[in-house]
Amino acid sequence: MIELKSSEEIKKMQASGKVVSKVLKRMQIEVRPGVSTWHLDKIAEEVIRSCGAVPSFLGYGGFPASICASVNEEVVHGIPSKTKILREGDIVGIDVGAYLDGFHADAALTIPVGKVASEAQRLLEQTQKALHKAIELVRPGIHLGDISNMVETYATAGKLGIVRDYCGHGVGRKLHEEPCVLNYGPKGKGPILKEGMVLAIEPMLNLGEDEVEVLDNDWTVVTKDGSYSAHFEHSVAVTQNGHLILTA
Repeated sequence: MIELKSSEEIKKMQASGKVVSKVLKRMQIEVRPGVSTWHLDKIAEEVIRSCGAVPSFLGYGGFPASICASVNEEVVHGIPSKTKILREGDIVGIDVGAYLDGFHADAALTIPVGKVASEAQRLLEQTQKALHKAIELVRPGIHLGDISNMVETYATAGKLGIVRDYCGHGVGRKLHEEPCVLNYGPKGKGPILKEGMVLAIEPMLNLGEDEVEVLDNDWTVVTKDGSYSAHFEHSVAVTQNGHLILTA
């Protein structure tokens, strides 16, 4: 069953979302050539704890870090490492969650490292636009599939691969709740959105094909063809008259 949140609970989630937003803003400052993803993780944890929150990801299912840092062909769940040094032209997806006062918020963005190739820049812009186009639809009465279809339509028009093996999700008292928010599918299908639902909408799009695989560390997802992948995400509440981006 999909959990509905009260207005007070939404306010608490918005507070968690502000912590996540603060981390992502800091990451945009910290990402540069020569920096390790381990350094980014330590900074992110410091910011989260300074706000009185707890990193949602640290220890979740055994994950060893406070952020996922996924570089280039890494789609999601990249493990921060002292040996993973960012280079000019890389792109790095930063996914972060924060737990505060009983509620999680979750968001991600992909950041260029210095100057990147035009195709990489196009990937970032198109993936972020796909997220925003999907969010614009969110309101009571639409089908969840309408959101999924918007991401697919925008990705297909941009000739980008769609990661089909992973999806967005509900978020709240648990980091991952129902429903699964696919990045593809037909309109008019799935649950009808209601006030109080909170969705983590997260397009994951590739410059190449759709197919992905998991590395031997059992976490990091990469594109099978080695193409660059981008990931953008917001936690979005369905409100009486539309929606509220909790991680803006």
